[in-house]
Amino acid sequence: MTDSPRYSIIVPVYNRSDEVADLLRSLASQTEKDFETIIVEDGSPLPCREVVEELGPAANARYIFRPNEGRSYARNAGIEQARGRYLVFFDSDCVIPPTYFATVSRELDAHPLDCYGGPDAACESFTSVQRAISFAMTSMLTTGGIRGRRKSMEKFTPRSFNMGFSSAVAAKVGGFREMFSEDIDISTRIAHEGFSIGLIPEAEVWHKRRVDFAKFFRQVHVFGMSRITLHLLYPGSLKLVHALPAIAVVMGALMLLLAIFVSPWWLAPFAVYAIALWVDAWRSTRSLRIACLAIPASVVQIVGYGTGFIRAFTRNILLGRGRDLESEIAMRRGK
Repeated sequence: MTDSPRYSIIVPVYNRSDEVADLLRSLASQTEKDFETIIVEDGSPLPCREVVEELGPAANARYIFRPNEGRSYARNAGIEQARGRYLVFFDSDCVIPPTYFATVSRELDAHPLDCYGGPDAACESFTSVQRAISFAMTSMLTTGGIRGRRKSMEKFTPRSFNMGFSSAVAAKVGGFREMFSEDIDISTRIAHEGFSIGLIPEAEVWHKRRVDFAKFFRQVHVFGMSRITLHLLYPGSLKLVHALPAIAVVMGALMLLLAIFVSPWWLAPFAVYAIALWVDAWRSTRSLRIACLAIPASVVQIVGYGTGFIRAFTRNILLGRGRDLESEIAMRRGK
């Protein structure tokens, strides 16, 4: 590694020492090593310093500890310390395939981009629940269709579990803002400044995500709420497709009531959808167990996202409590 590597990998961490160990091992196995790794501990009560000291040298890693303020502040601290020409962001629960940076370099050399993003997937070593959740987060039969992949229902938007942008972009746009969906926010600001953004489909990461359905529900509930936050910051960004999970929640509740009080045949659409999910999950994983788990995982995702969307829409738009949101966020670090 030179004093000015091509890539600076920045990873915010909070109480995730086991995950950091897996991440560092995967970075140490990269076929291209022109990078530095910056692990930014966000005031964790259970720090990962010892893990970084043990495994960090093989991944060109250094460790920063700072008071707990949030993942965006942690990422910004990493940006300030970065020496690379390109800043790359992963979540601590990611495992990076060995050819990741070789793939990114090849694509950027052939088709230069100011900002790129890649997809996420599940590794075969993940638990069945993690792989079922990964299916729910990426399938076109769920909200995976609005998460910005090649065949998605909206324009591709890089996400902070797998994105990178040049140091010139950081100098112009500033850092991450401490808010829900801070990655969509910074991607939007990058686009507004006229920088080029693109998807590198082969540059995927293996994303562990949540390990149980309760934590998964809380996560996607926040995602649904954040869509309203983004609408308040960027009027016109809210599309009908973003409301589909909320519409599904309302229609699902109505059909359940009709099934109880009118006819059980109103449950038929649920059965058809469950079969479609099972078939799609089995075709992509070839696992009967994961295909079965994909049904509750997908329901949790849609209900969690949809209820979060409804909650924030009611509070911040119908009741008008989101009027000061933009000024509040603007006061936080970042532009």
